[in-house]
Amino acid sequence: MSEVAARLAAAGYELPPAPGALGSYVPAVLTDRLVFTAGQLPLRAGQLLASGIVGAEIDPEQARACAEQAALNALAAASTVCDLDDVERVVKLTGYVASTAGFTAQPSVVDGASAVMLAAFGEAGRHARAAVGVIALPLGAPVEIEIVLALR
Repeated sequence: MSEVAARLAAAGYELPPAPGALGSYVPAVLTDRLVFTAGQLPLRAGQLLASGIVGAEIDPEQARACAEQAALNALAAASTVCDLDDVERVVKLTGYVASTAGFTAQPSVVDGASAVMLAAFGEAGRHARAAVGVIALPLGAPVEIEIVLALR
């Protein structure tokens, strides 16, 4: 078991198998020492954990759990092009939250994804971040997460 997988397991997370692309793209790209992932949905065993709009059908705690799963999927996507134990730091995390017009707690939802990065990499998991509210996401997902990693 890799160090990253062991740290995740100790925090109660499980690194899933690498997700496949849902279209004409790749799950991750390695260029120089940077890994960019495609946006990842909260899929587990091929099924969305939840679908709908945060602030309507989905409550913030459900959405946070979805952000955690999407972040785990982003790490799994990154593992298709690098060894996660070679990650020097998480550079950037972007979270998209399908939310009602009046919902403004996107940062607390995306904190679920940030927690996964901290569990995986410790202080090297601290990152720049954007938490963006959007009207809809693919497949009706409530959350989508993408990451940029720097390698040693």
